[in-house]
Formats: sequence, structure tokens, C-alpha cells
Amino acid sequence: MAARKTSLACSVCGSRNYSKTINDGQRTERLEIKKFCKYCKKHTMHKETK
Repeated sequence: MAARKTSLACSVCGSRNYSKTINDGQRTERLEIKKFCKYCKKHTMHKETK
């Protein structure tokens, strides 16, 4: 199984601030993490994009 690189986009402003390497294995849903957005200047939910 190959790992792939994805971006994490802020759910408020839509900017792609972070990148993450993930293993596709048995995943069926997208990753959601609460992280700091430097454009909104607060912690917001970041969702996996392609």
C-alpha cells in the first residue's frame, strides 16, 4: 500500500495551510482535525482535500 500526500483546508476561509501523508488502507471518510489557521487567527476545523 502506498501512502499519499493530501492537503488540509480550513473549513472557515478555505485556505490550504497544512499537508499530511496518509495511508489509504481501509479509510472511508475524510480526515478532520482542529488546527490553527494563520489567516483566521484562531483554531478551526481543517478537512482533508485532494
